[in-house]
Amino acid sequence: MILHNRMGREQLIARINSENFNRKTVSFYRYIRISEPQFFRDELYLALDAISCSGRIYVAHEGINAQMSVPEHHVDNFLKFLDSRTELKHMPLKWAVEDDGKSFLKLKIKVRKKIVADGLEDEVFDVTNVGKHLSPVEFHELSEREDVIVVDMRNNYESEVGHFKNAIRPDVFTFRDEVEMVVEHLQEQKDKKILLYCTGGVRCEKASAWMRHHGFTDVNQLHGGVIAYAQTIKQLGLKSNFIGKNFVFDERMGERITSDVIGKCHTCGAPCDDHINCAWNACHQLFIQCDACQAQMNNCCSDECRHKLEMHPQNNFPAMRSLGKSACSV
Repeated sequence: MILHNRMGREQLIARINSENFNRKTVSFYRYIRISEPQFFRDELYLALDAISCSGRIYVAHEGINAQMSVPEHHVDNFLKFLDSRTELKHMPLKWAVEDDGKSFLKLKIKVRKKIVADGLEDEVFDVTNVGKHLSPVEFHELSEREDVIVVDMRNNYESEVGHFKNAIRPDVFTFRDEVEMVVEHLQEQKDKKILLYCTGGVRCEKASAWMRHHGFTDVNQLHGGVIAYAQTIKQLGLKSNFIGKNFVFDERMGERITSDVIGKCHTCGAPCDDHINCAWNACHQLFIQCDACQAQMNNCCSDECRHKLEMHPQNNFPAMRSLGKSACSV
């Protein structure tokens, strides 16, 4: 029995465009001991593929981290399956804020050493000694105070299109660099109230434990991340303290939270917050580009890549890695 996708990208796009039903995007994670990750992975694939789910899921001994697209008519079956497994029962789910139903083209489940590539040695600190979980409303109210420090625990390409007002946003590309820079930058403020946030909450679990390990006494984290915050603030009719887009690791590349466009086209500098990957797949760089520059540059990040694409289109093999979609980080 084949437990992985065997269709090419063009076939997958054609398949999803031909679907006569709607889909809902959802993300979830849980740190929980999984004794046999490969066996768990295979059972998960069989169950989710049977109800036409797509998405990207990482399974490890330490837990599960998932971002998925679920057919609306199978949502109940999906929820019943989660509750049927001890490891997944009563799972906190974050449903997408803005959803076109095409967030994922296929189902991909991988066994990994960790559910988030954090680069940290878990043996040297207590990963369960996490910060205080704040509800979206609690985070909203505290983030408006002048005596707190709000820290964006996402990468620079995420925060450049959306972030909380007055948040510290380290200019780094990896989570490992992020946690180390934050600890170093805030060394003299270990007794201050620290508010951490990320996309869905999973990165803050490790980040808060790492900060507590380094002597920070009042570490707090947004439970459910920006996704949960945006949903709650919208439901309550409050003015969002998160402005712009929330970057997401799927085909959408972003959910609009407010109308603010805080990013800039990397080609011309015009206001823009639309991420794309360079069309020359040997590069495939993730960057921001406006519609006018996309047309002029043939969706490429530089003249060099554009010339290569135009001169050698037959050599534009499918990309092996997409910087914007390679990590299931929430």
